Amino acid sequence: MRITGRRVLVFIVLASALGLGFSNLGMKEIAASEKGGDPVSGREIYVNTCIRCHGIDGKGTLGIKLVPPPADLTSLTVQSRLDGTLFRRIHEGKPNTAMGAWKHSLSDEEIWDVLAYVRTLGVERGEQP
Repeated sequence: MRITGRRVLVFIVLASALGLGFSNLGMKEIAASEKGGDPVSGREIYVNTCIRCHGIDGKGTLGIKLVPPPADLTSLTVQSRLDGTLFRRIHEGKPNTAMGAWKHSLSDEEIWDVLAYVRTLGVERGEQP
């Protein structure tokens, strides 16, 4: 099979597009504090949407048995993640878990507000991200 210049160009374009899909490029990497996420509004949204799985304290509800269990939002593992990474997790969801994509239900601003509130859960525990 002979590889032509056109095929190489198509391959490069497709590979580049695929690479961008798996990278952080193009995703929002703005810190919640820079974006102006409001933890007070975020708490209200959290109570109405997130509390069922993550619990009032962010450590996950005891009565619900999800596999894998919901993330402990107070943990250093979660609190040490970049704002953009957490934003993307809320926005897009997490594959193979009960964490669905909230991009259809929450605006970007509401997601930043929830993220600002989630950051307070680590502070309450005494952890600094």
